[in-house]
Amino acid sequence: MKRSFLQSALAVAILCFAGLSSAQQVLRLTAIPDEAPTELARKAAPLVKYLEGRMAMKVEFTPVSDYAAAVEALVNKQVDVAWFGGFTFVQANARSGGKIIPLVQREEDEKFRSVFITADPALKTLADLKGHTLSFGSPSSTSGHLMPRSFLLQAKVDPDTDLKRVAFSGAHDATIAAVAAGKVDAGALNISVWDKFVVDKKVDTSKVRVFYTTPPYFDYNWSVHADMPAALREKLAKAFLDLNSSTAEGREILELQRATRFIPTQAANYKGIEAAAHNAGLLK
Repeated sequence: MKRSFLQSALAVAILCFAGLSSAQQVLRLTAIPDEAPTELARKAAPLVKYLEGRMAMKVEFTPVSDYAAAVEALVNKQVDVAWFGGFTFVQANARSGGKIIPLVQREEDEKFRSVFITADPALKTLADLKGHTLSFGSPSSTSGHLMPRSFLLQAKVDPDTDLKRVAFSGAHDATIAAVAAGKVDAGALNISVWDKFVVDKKVDTSKVRVFYTTPPYFDYNWSVHADMPAALREKLAKAFLDLNSSTAEGREILELQRATRFIPTQAANYKGIEAAAHNAGLLK
């Protein structure tokens, strides 16, 4: 009887411990800081609430200081899920020895674009930028640096030798502000941020305009570490794929994420980004 009691007590203790561990389980999200912290937090809040319901676990959004910090956070498993641009995914995958898996991307990310903007009426082509000042976003930004730099090089414009000065604003919205304030002659940024600023009338388009739009390329995705259990990874992917605008919750999240829907993605989609990074000397 004594042994039976001890076995029962041990079983109860194990169940309690398992329940406690489950209750404490947290899914940690982060995102590259390509916009102001307040905007990132606003966009994350409804998504966090939705994922908590779908994943049946606590979900936390943890902001990071810069793009490199987002890469290191996922590589070192300090977070479980990260919103990367194409270039930061490539950096994280290289840094981890191929251990980063891109789960889903917005449908828009299959054919993403960058825009070059200016308030100078003399700037009409990329070649016109020679001798002028230009702001990129973050050095690790796909749409705010890597791809604009790549298309400049294709146009026979070397930012490091042909421009008067190159600046890095740190974020897409900051690039718009720098051009609007006349701090630089032109800026390169994410087309979806530009479109959002135009729709929200946060930029005076009678003064600041797009003078070049790049060809399309693959960009943003939600990535996880390969060590995440497959069942959890599949459940997370399904939660994103199930988002649709037929519900108020889905519509709000998709609008904030500037997405029509999420679709599956794979590492092979970002080979073009990797090649561009090598060609531009940004990936060793």
